[in-house]
Amino acid sequence: MNQIAFIRIRPSQRVNERLRLWSLVVAVLATILCVGVVFGVETGAESPEPVSFDDTVQTGLTLEDEYSLLGTSNVVLPRVQTFYSQYEYVVGYYGVDTYVDAQRQAGHDHRFGYPIAIYVTDYGDTGIDLNDDGYPIVERDPGWTDAEEAWYVVDSDARTPSEKAVPSFADRSDAESFAESHGGEVLSWAEIVDTPFETDDASSVRDRVDEQNADADELVNNSKTHDERPVSVVVGEDVDNVQEGINEAPENTTVLVPEGTYNETLQIDRPITLAGDGNVTIRGDEDGSVVTVTTSDVSVRDLSITGVGTLATGAEELPGEVSDEWDDDFLVYYGGADAGVSAHVADDVLIEDVDIETPANGVILRDSNGAVVRNVTVREATEGDTGYAGVMALRSPGIIENSTITDGRDTVYLYRSPGMVVRNNEIGESDLGVHLMHTDRALLADNRIRNVENTGIYIMTGPVGNAIVGNEISNSSYGASVGGSDSYVAENVFEANDYGLRMAASASIYEHNVFAGNDVGARDAAVLPTNRVVRNDFVGNEDHAIAGAGPLRIWSYDGDGNYWQGGTSLADGTPPKRPYSPTDPVDGRLHDVDGAETLARAPALDALSGLEQSVSGMQTKSIVDLSPACGPNNPELIERTAWAEAAYSCNGTVVTD
Repeated sequence: MNQIAFIRIRPSQRVNERLRLWSLVVAVLATILCVGVVFGVETGAESPEPVSFDDTVQTGLTLEDEYSLLGTSNVVLPRVQTFYSQYEYVVGYYGVDTYVDAQRQAGHDHRFGYPIAIYVTDYGDTGIDLNDDGYPIVERDPGWTDAEEAWYVVDSDARTPSEKAVPSFADRSDAESFAESHGGEVLSWAEIVDTPFETDDASSVRDRVDEQNADADELVNNSKTHDERPVSVVVGEDVDNVQEGINEAPENTTVLVPEGTYNETLQIDRPITLAGDGNVTIRGDEDGSVVTVTTSDVSVRDLSITGVGTLATGAEELPGEVSDEWDDDFLVYYGGADAGVSAHVADDVLIEDVDIETPANGVILRDSNGAVVRNVTVREATEGDTGYAGVMALRSPGIIENSTITDGRDTVYLYRSPGMVVRNNEIGESDLGVHLMHTDRALLADNRIRNVENTGIYIMTGPVGNAIVGNEISNSSYGASVGGSDSYVAENVFEANDYGLRMAASASIYEHNVFAGNDVGARDAAVLPTNRVVRNDFVGNEDHAIAGAGPLRIWSYDGDGNYWQGGTSLADGTPPKRPYSPTDPVDGRLHDVDGAETLARAPALDALSGLEQSVSGMQTKSIVDLSPACGPNNPELIERTAWAEAAYSCNGTVVTD
C-alpha cells in the first residue's frame, strides 16, 4: 500500500501541492549552491581568556540551591568554565564533578566539539575555609586557573547545598594544605577526569520509576491503618455536633458522622479519623477553611465539603507551627489561604473519598510529609470562580492519586515537595494542570490532562530528577513544559495541543513518547544540547519539531532514532537510508506534500544532509535524527490517538492494519 495515500492533507493545501513540491526542490538546490559562501569556521585563534562566570551558560546548581545560599556570607562554590570549538557560548559548570559527568555523556563531542580552554576556580590565595554547613568561604575573591594544570581535593568536608564539593588550586601545596585541614585526597587533572562521581542522572531516574511507584503503594497501604480505628464518638448520639465529637474523641479513634448536612468549620488537633457514614456534607461559613488539621496521623474521609471562604491567596498568617526558612513569607501567602481541607505540620494525613466545592482552594498541605490524597474530587463552587489550586502541596511530599481535579488556576501545585507522586488523576479545565516549583524527583504518571488553557504539566525553577511517564495530554496550549535537568519523559501521548512538549530541561531522556496532531510536536528550548531523544513517534503534526537558538541537536542514540511521518517515506518498499531533520525546510515538509517519496530520495537531499552534519553554520537551531526509524516505535500508543491511520510500519502498512 502506498504510504502517501494516508498522509493527512489539509484542504487549504491541496490546491498548491505541486507548486509547493517544486519550491522545496528549488530550496534544496539553492541551499547547496550557497552554503560555501555563507558559512565559515575561524581557526588558529589563541586560547581565550576566562570570562566572568555570570556571563556563562550555567549548569549544575538548582534555583532552590541558589536561594538556600542567600544570606550566607562569602560562600564561593567550585566552578568550571569551558570554551568549546562548536558551541558559541562559554559553558559554566558548578562543580568539577558536573563538568566531568557532562564530558562522559554520549554524543557530547558531536554537539559541543572539543574544549578549546578549561578554567577552574583557584582557591589558592583566598583564605579558604568551610562554614558550619561545609560550604567553602573565602576572604578574597578567587581567580581562575588552567584546569589541566590545577590540583583537586576530593572526599574532603567541603560541600555544596546538594553534594560533596571538589575545591581546586593552582598550586599543589595549597591543595595539600587544604586537605590537611579538611580531609580528602589531592588529585591531578588526569586523575580527576577518571574519578567516578555519584550522579543521579536521567538514566537513574528511569530506573527509579518502578521503585517510586512501589514506595507510593506502601505509603497508601500504611495510611489504611487509619480506617481500622474503633469508633469512639457518634455525632448526634454521643455529642451534638462534629467539633464537639472531635474534642472528646480519644486519640487513634474514629468520629463517625451520620448522614446529613452540618453547618460547621472544624479544627482537628489530635490524631483521629473523621469519617462520614452515608451522604454527609460539612458546610462552612464561607469565611476561611472548612476543615483545618494541625497534627499528624489524621484521616478525613467520606465527606462532601462546601462553604469554603474566598481567599485563594494572600493570607497574612498560618495555622499551626511556623518554621524559620527563606521562603516562609511565600508559604504564609499561599498556605494560609482558604481551602476545603487545610493541613499544617500534619505528617501522614489521609484525605480520601472527599468531594470539595470551592471558590478558593480544594486541599492545602503545608509542611506535611507523607500526605495521601486519593479519590478526591475538587471543582469550582459556582461557574466563574477561578480559585487558585485544586491540591496545593507546600513542602509536603506524599501522593495524590485517583482523583478528579478541575477548574482554578493550578489544578495541582507542588512547591518544594521532593519525591511527590501524582498518578492516575483526571485533570483539566484550568489554567495550569500540574505545576512544579523547586520540586525534585517527583513522579507524574498515568494522568489524563485535557483542556488546559496554558500548560498541562509545567516544571520550572530548575529542579532535577523528575519523571513524567504515561500521561495523556490533549487540547492545551502546551502539553508539557519540562525545565531543570536530569529528567525522564517517557510513554506520554501529546495530542492536539498547540505545542506538544517544550523541552527546556538539559541532560534528560525523552523516549517512547507519541506526538500526534499538534501544531508543533516538540520544541527543543534547552540552551545546552545535552538531551537524549529517541524512540519517539511524530505523526499528524503541522511541524514535527522545532528548535531554539543553539547548536545542532542530535536526536538519535546508539543507532536508535525516532519515527517521523513522511520522513521515512516508502517509494518501492524500502525506506531511504539517510538522516532526517525536522527543522530542515525540505525534510520538515515531507509529511505535508504529494510526491514525498520521490523527494525523500533526491540526491540533493543526501548532499544537504551531509553538509548539515559537517558545516557548523548550518547547525544553528537545527535538529537531526541520524537513525530515523522506518516504522512507529510505539504503535500501541499511536492507536490511542486519532492519527493512527497516518502512521506506517516498516513494510508500508498502516499500524492499525
